Parts: sequence; structure tokens; C-alpha cells
Amino acid sequence: MFDYQPKTNELRDKVILVTGAGDGIGKVAAKTYASLGATVILLGRTTSKLETTYDEIIADQGPEPAIVPLDLKGATLSHYQQMNATIEQEFGHLDGLLHNASLLGHLRPFSQIPLDEWQEVMQVNVTAEFMMTQALLPTLQKAEKASIIFTSSGVGRKGRAHWGSYAVSKFATEGMMQVLADEFENSSMRFNCINPGATRTDMRASAYPGEDPKTLKTPEQIMPLYCYLMSDASAETTGQSLDAQPKR
Repeated sequence: MFDYQPKTNELRDKVILVTGAGDGIGKVAAKTYASLGATVILLGRTTSKLETTYDEIIADQGPEPAIVPLDLKGATLSHYQQMNATIEQEFGHLDGLLHNASLLGHLRPFSQIPLDEWQEVMQVNVTAEFMMTQALLPTLQKAEKASIIFTSSGVGRKGRAHWGSYAVSKFATEGMMQVLADEFENSSMRFNCINPGATRTDMRASAYPGEDPKTLKTPEQIMPLYCYLMSDASAETTGQSLDAQPKR
């Protein structure tokens, strides 16, 4: 699965929603899914960035994507329910959901984490994912084989000093995935986590400002696992927490 080579048009006729689709891993995943034939719903905070992703998909002759500008910090359950209704009306089903958008916060001692920062990180990384997934379940269930992918982290499996808010949010993400995978074990849906690992993104640069980005893999280089989990090849894979860059 880590060297997965998708077939041409592997995701044809699939509708896939990608959060954080304006840049980084989310943008590359959206473009990759579109290149494999999927109709991608681009969700993000900054409309101009989503429009750039849209234009690049069209330039690459991919299926016309949809754009959903939404700030996860302030979105309510009603926003997600309305989004679900629109997706159901426009497409009839939802085959994939990639929860990619995350907020890092600031790296600092646990004793110094401000409450508002803690709540903001939990809102984006946990509560928004809960509300969105819950609202989209009815339309995901209408797909023949739906894949829901959460984004985890190494610090979401083993806590690390100064990563308090982010680490705890990723522990919660892992738990949410496991609960859903167990509840829907005998359904048409599957739930898994991906830990991207050290990847050349803006979030990584803000966490490690002194690191040479050229030493890191690009988002394009970690796409095999993203493609595998979104394709029907992973139809029997659920409840797993997988590394996009496994140690070998």
C-alpha cells in the first residue's frame, strides 16, 4: 500500500471531499484524486487558494471540482448539515472524505497553553471533524464503498513535550476513527488514519523553523497511501492507523 500505483481513472465516478484543499497535502491530494477521475469537493478557509486548486485541476483536464469556502473555527453543525444536503442534491452520494485540515497552535509548555488557543485547536482538529463526519454520514452511506480518512501524527500516538494542544487533539482523532470503524464495521464505510510524517509543508516549517525543507519528502511523494485508502483496493481496510512514511 505504501508503493501503491493506482490505475488510470481508478477513482472515476467517485465524489471526494478534501478539507484544507487550498495548499499543502490537501491541495496535492485533491489534484491527485482528480487526476484519477474523481470529482473533488474543495473545502478550505481561503477562497483564492481553493480557486487556484480548482484552476490547476481544470488545466490538468480533471473533472470540474466544487468549491466550499468554510472556516472550521466558526462553522456550526448547521453549516455541515446544509453542506451535506447540497452534496446529496448535487451528487446523490459521497464516496470519500479526507480530513486533512489541522491547526498546530504554538509549541509551548503545557502549563503555558492559553485556554483560547487550546479551544481553537480542539475546535478545528476535533470538534469540526466530529460535526462534519456526523452530518455527512447519511450521504456517505449511500456510496457503494465509502472511505473516510483522518489525519493523525506521531505525537498523536506518543505524547511529546511542548506539543500539548496539537498532540492531545491527534490522540482524540485516533480515538474518533477507532470508534467509527468499530461502529460501522459491517457497513459500506471504512475509517482509517494517516500519519503523513515529516513532509514539506507550511505547518512543518512553523514547527521546525531551522529545518532544511529539502531534506523532507514532498506531499506528492507520500500520495501512494492516500490513493490506496481512497481506492476500492482498500475496501477491507478499516480501523487502521498507517504511516505514509513507514520506517524500513
